[in-house]
Amino acid sequence: MSDHDQHEHDDLVEEEYLQQDEVLEEEVPDLDQGEPMESDDDEAVNPLEGYELRPSADDENVMELADDSVQGFFDHQEPVYAVALNPKFSNIVVSGGGDDKSYLWRTDTGEKLFEFDGHKDSVTSVAFSVNGDYVASAGMDGKVRVWKTETGEFCCAVDGPDEINWIDWHPKGNILLAGATDSTIWMWAMPSGKFMNIFNGHAGPVTAGRFTPDGKKIVSVCEDTSLIVWDPKSAAAEIRLSGEDARFHLEPITTVAVNRDSTLAITGSMDGKARLINIIHGNIVASLENHSESVETASFCDVLPLAATGSVDGTISIWDVQTQRLRSTLRHEDAVVKVEYVRNSAMLVSCSVDKTLKLWDTRTGNCVRTWVGHRDTILDFAISNDGQTIVTASDDGHCLVFKA
Repeated sequence: MSDHDQHEHDDLVEEEYLQQDEVLEEEVPDLDQGEPMESDDDEAVNPLEGYELRPSADDENVMELADDSVQGFFDHQEPVYAVALNPKFSNIVVSGGGDDKSYLWRTDTGEKLFEFDGHKDSVTSVAFSVNGDYVASAGMDGKVRVWKTETGEFCCAVDGPDEINWIDWHPKGNILLAGATDSTIWMWAMPSGKFMNIFNGHAGPVTAGRFTPDGKKIVSVCEDTSLIVWDPKSAAAEIRLSGEDARFHLEPITTVAVNRDSTLAITGSMDGKARLINIIHGNIVASLENHSESVETASFCDVLPLAATGSVDGTISIWDVQTQRLRSTLRHEDAVVKVEYVRNSAMLVSCSVDKTLKLWDTRTGNCVRTWVGHRDTILDFAISNDGQTIVTASDDGHCLVFKA
């Protein structure tokens, strides 16, 4: 294909994905149905180096570390900050970490498929395109790099932002969004890397953001207490809320979630408060207040009018979106890092500084399962579309695979 034809193709792709009016409908199911010991002598040669030393059963000073994982990936050697599962092939994972690299690997065998380098600082975000054909990594070096998933072939590298906090693919095509600490959001067509738009309007680090599920809008939040709803085509700010309105957040906003219908958003801030926002009209629907410390994460349920917020105070609040009332309070033993509903389900997954991963039935508030295996904070996780596989990323430098 000539360069001229390629540009025409890119323009057609951009127009197709940014002007689609129909939302893909999805079928809703029936809900009723331990470290190695170190030598005291640093200069001594250990003839058993490389072999795992297991303590004897009568050694009361050593506690056996429980591990519920079925597989793991251990090549990072540094904290792993982000992990994502391929939407088409749920046994393919990408992880990124403090070693400035991302890896493509298999959940069933732990086999490393590809090592992706090129970043000059920690990889803070990774994501697959909507059809799983491409995989992207973004880092504190301000760069985004994209590869072909199947072959590991490098496609392009783009930059422009400062340190990148998050990336998100368009839900209907190969368009990539990135939010940065320098208050900007950038958008490119992939895999060509063609620049499409820059979104200016925040006045601080853009802490979270995403395309709405219908692909028609972008929602982002910032440390400057602002939420903005953007038009992806024109980069115009259509709705803006900020701490200038005393009913909104007065402290930095840390997280945002958007419901499946692309009509509502939940924001959470460092003052422990959450807000329910109508992103069609820009109205503040409700103040959701049940946390005593920073709200770090939020998620909407696809199939019931429920939403979850998680906090540094170790609690998860389950909210009834229709009545705006608290339904139940769930608890970890330390700060909650992330919550996410299983697709098409009322089941919620959460991870924590307490090193555990939990599965909750938010209809009852019961903890269905607790998984252990990490030796440090779980920083991220990804859930397969069928909800049966969960992959974690941890401060201990490991990724683990758990089965529901």
